[in-house]
Amino acid sequence: MMLARVADSLYWLGRYIERAEHLSRLSSVMLNATLDQTDSGTQAVWIAMAAVGDANDGESINSFEAAQALVLDRSDANSVVSSLARARENARQVRDQITTETWERLNLLYLKVTDAKAGKEFSDGSAIFLHDVIADLHLFKGAADTTMSHGESWRFMMLGIYMERAQLVSRLLEVCFAESPVHGQVDDHVALVSVLRMACALEPYLRVYTAEIEPRHILEFLVFDEDFPRSIRFATAQIEQHLSAMARSGGGERVGPERLAGRLKARLQFADVDELEAVGAGPLLTTVVNECARIHEAIYETFVAYPLEMRLPA
Repeated sequence: MMLARVADSLYWLGRYIERAEHLSRLSSVMLNATLDQTDSGTQAVWIAMAAVGDANDGESINSFEAAQALVLDRSDANSVVSSLARARENARQVRDQITTETWERLNLLYLKVTDAKAGKEFSDGSAIFLHDVIADLHLFKGAADTTMSHGESWRFMMLGIYMERAQLVSRLLEVCFAESPVHGQVDDHVALVSVLRMACALEPYLRVYTAEIEPRHILEFLVFDEDFPRSIRFATAQIEQHLSAMARSGGGERVGPERLAGRLKARLQFADVDELEAVGAGPLLTTVVNECARIHEAIYETFVAYPLEMRLPA
């Protein structure tokens, strides 16, 4: 069994990496959407900010300042620079568990966003800056996948990535498709395209639905598609798979987080978009967020904060 502090660091390394990528993409899409200064751009700004917990009216938000804060504000614990700093610190603590290639990708990216010139580089070319950050995060994940042994260390990091992804995508869809007393559901074509871009899903979506940008299809794709890596169903299936593999390698009985993950996986596997439309998207998306929180707690109870006597030999 892996040491609790090692499992904890690898798990949070994955979560912070995924959070940094998601916020970078939200910022990029938000800035692109506001270039035309239309109502659709304003709605895209509101969606992005509401998805990160700021429910202000999009019209009162300066998109450039908001994006810059999401990326470079060190006082914000969830900004890109803060997430990467925390990811790097967790990686440093488990340096012997990750490969040199993986560490170098993360370290170079950390140095880029914490450099004294980062603010000026963002101001001079925010699109290029964000593109490079997202590309470097993809390189980090690629290096981890192709150079790390796919054992416990890799599984804990992947578990963190997919836990964070399931919650972030659920929150994004909640903002767009759960009933809002102020904004209602998002149905503007350009705003819907922005939503797909925020989930890195536009091109995969178009290959399935061609040019039909409809809320029903977007929900079906981002919630239920079993092949798209950023759908909620795919993410929850990966969570269950990694927990099951760790339970088997531990040689014990089925553990709490595995049962919870299996139940959430089954819920998404046997639900469909007609059911979602009948009762509304809000309840299912809220359930996903809450169940992921319960799985997170169970992971901690099982692998991190367990009583010492549970791991001592009899």
